[in-house]
Order: sequence, then C-alpha cells, then structure tokens
Amino acid sequence: MTIRVLLADDQALLRATFRILIDSDPDMTVVAEATDGQQAVQLTLEHHPDVVLMDIRMPGTDGLAATADICARTEASSTRVLILTTFENDENVAVALRSGASGFLGKDVGPDVLLAGIRTVAAGDSLLSPMATRALITRFLASPADRMHLTAPERLTLLTEREREVMALAALGKSNHEIADQLVLSHLTVRTHISRAMTKLNARDRAQLVVIAYQSGLVRPSLGG
Repeated sequence: MTIRVLLADDQALLRATFRILIDSDPDMTVVAEATDGQQAVQLTLEHHPDVVLMDIRMPGTDGLAATADICARTEASSTRVLILTTFENDENVAVALRSGASGFLGKDVGPDVLLAGIRTVAAGDSLLSPMATRALITRFLASPADRMHLTAPERLTLLTEREREVMALAALGKSNHEIADQLVLSHLTVRTHISRAMTKLNARDRAQLVVIAYQSGLVRPSLGG
C-alpha cells in the first residue's frame, strides 16, 4: 500500500527536495504541500495523508499549533505527524508529543533515514531519538504545569505484567527489535503488547506511551548524564 505524505514547510527548496526523494520511492507519494500550519491542517482534512512531515517554524500558525489541531480532530485520526526540526529542545519536544506528534527528524538527515522514518511512523510506531526522549523527561521534571497532569499509577493495573514490562523498555528508548531480543520474544509479539497497552491507556501512539510511563511512575527519570 502506498504511503501518502503531506509536506508542511515554508521553504520551497526544501519541500521540492523532499518531494523528489519521497516520490522516487515506489511505496510513497506526496499528495500535497503546505507553506504554513493553517494550510497544513486544511490540506490534511482534504487529502487524509498517512503522514504529515511538519516543520516547527513557519509563519502564521506554526507547526506545533498545527500538530495539536490535526491530532485533536477525529476525522484525521489515521494521520500521523512527524516533526521536522533543526534541533530538539525541551519545550518543543514536550509540546509536540503531548499534542500527538509521533516523532522527530532532523532536517539534515540522510535520504535513507528520512524514508525509514516515514515508514516507521506510518506503521503506527513512534520515532523518538534518545535526545528527544531526554528532552521530554527534562521538560517534565522542570515544569510544575506538566506535573499537574500526572497519570494515575492505578491506570497501569489495566495492563498485564508483560505489557508493563514492554512499555517500560519502550519508554527507555528501546526499539521493538531491541525489546524482542532482551525479552526473548518475537518482534510481532512486542508490537502486539505495545498496541494493547496503547489501547488500554488511550494513548494515540508509542510516543504518548512514553509520556504515560514517566508520568505514572512506571519508569523513573535518570538525573545523571
């Protein structure tokens, strides 16, 4: 099945570069291009892309506000947002993930990494680099406003012991393959546990599972390093 991609970036040259790369892949196609956040929302509702490549800094409505708008709409529930950024700072990571973004990619990534990232997000997984995860945790620890939205630990009782174990490893930044190797499980079994945990905890995707894991106390942030 062809992955439908919407590009949202105010730089025409960058959009053109991404379009050429994505359209060169037989399993992907660019369905629309947006120059600002408001247009990204409108075109998402019109074209229903599988993935939106969203730049953060755009004139008018920025990428963070557009991400929140898209992810809050039931008619766009099948669309995943992949943030494009030149750096991953604490505030942007926390805001984007809380809004429903499925991950981050640097604008300077190579072609293979970009295409792999799109596939990962389109498949329902998140794309969280160790830097992004660390920034999220740091932001959460530092912000009283974030602490007000703690996830009750008792919600975790909805999960099986194995689901909690898999969720905790995912929150530490481990991929499905790494979790499978560590727990001696199949990759498919790990994906099933992640999917069931998301359903039980009403998490939009794996990225939000990370947030819940730290908020509920399932995983304790490391203050070192």
